[in-house]
Amino acid sequence: MSVFKGEVTTLPPDKSISHRAALIGALAEGVTEITNFSGGFDNQSTLGVLGACGIPFTQEEVPGPWGGTIRRVVIESKGLWSFRPSGAPLECNNSGSTMRMMAGILAGQPFGSELVGDGSLMKRPMQRVAGPLRDMGAGVELSESGTAPMRIAGTKELRPIVYRLPVPSAQVKSLVAFAALHAEGESRIIEPVLSRDHTELMLGLEASEVDGERVIVVPGRRRIEARPFLVPADPSAACFIVALALLAPGSEIMIRDVCLNPTRAAFLDIMIAAGGQITIENRRTVGGEDIGDILARGGGVLEPLSISDPGVVARVIDEIPMLAVLSVFASGSFEVSNAGELRTKECDRLNALAVNLQRLGCLCEESPDGMRVSGGVRAQHSPVVVECFDDHRIAMSFAIAARATGMDIELSDSAVVGVSFPNFFALLESLEV
Repeated sequence: MSVFKGEVTTLPPDKSISHRAALIGALAEGVTEITNFSGGFDNQSTLGVLGACGIPFTQEEVPGPWGGTIRRVVIESKGLWSFRPSGAPLECNNSGSTMRMMAGILAGQPFGSELVGDGSLMKRPMQRVAGPLRDMGAGVELSESGTAPMRIAGTKELRPIVYRLPVPSAQVKSLVAFAALHAEGESRIIEPVLSRDHTELMLGLEASEVDGERVIVVPGRRRIEARPFLVPADPSAACFIVALALLAPGSEIMIRDVCLNPTRAAFLDIMIAAGGQITIENRRTVGGEDIGDILARGGGVLEPLSISDPGVVARVIDEIPMLAVLSVFASGSFEVSNAGELRTKECDRLNALAVNLQRLGCLCEESPDGMRVSGGVRAQHSPVVVECFDDHRIAMSFAIAARATGMDIELSDSAVVGVSFPNFFALLESLEV
């Protein structure tokens, strides 16, 4: 077994905040400067789509506060209707965030657009995107199976909407909010279960609790003034490094400047409750977002994880693959329910976990919205080939387990981690002692 120690200052910038900073910058009036923008494939796809729609931007590497370089993006726009027809399909590559949230913006533009992606993205369901946009007056066409290509007939006459989210989804909430900014009048978005709230925070939208539900008010056609954004480190990326430390006895890793927004960092609470040796230091607020430093140590006894509360599931939806692998390797079992949303990600993540954990000798029982794993890891053959299913989180979750435990695991496609964590493998090597 290896031991991992060190200080991490090169964690990828937060994907969710990077996407939203770029999109809000394109909707704002003036010059938006984004410091520490993500260089991952997904966020670069968002910039590519903005550029194809006539939004000018520049991107450069500048010195970082801890050494090395970070990425600075500058976007110049004239407001809500600065977009122009691209003349060609808008390529979102593997980024569902780009496709879904851009759909909300394009619905309010007075021209037609077409959004496409790679083979994986073109299989992902988009009906929940189309529904509210059609209700607001935009035309949206999907394939017969309800997937992209997504053809949008935008209009400058969008109607305001009162929209209750049928399932927790920060992307659907955001696309409705972006569309509502273009509507004539006030819209309301109702969340029975809270999902990540970066869009509301970054736009300064009013949100309150009414009869146990969260109501977000979106004023239509309000001028958005350009302002700078500082993107903190991605908590979803931090989850992998924390898991590495917890799985490898004797390890101690400090991760600097991580976004600790309560809608994003619930995985830490789960790990701590299960016995993980994790402390938070230097907690502070920057740009409306909580950030801090995470110190994780290995060697503690981790209890099996069981995640079922819908509110908790919504707040750890991206971290569930790593939490599942961590729990199985540390304790021999794992259970999750109310997580049907995992079947609509880059791949069917519940099935991907089951397939690969079964290859490692685990007993897996799937349900429509969850899974139960027992029996522990007892691989019969070496190496065990983990099928990544074109999904960066599946690939990284099993890569962490392999590094921490020394098990001979081979990834079917290690390059897919570049979608969100380009320096993933280099960082793991730098931490190993």
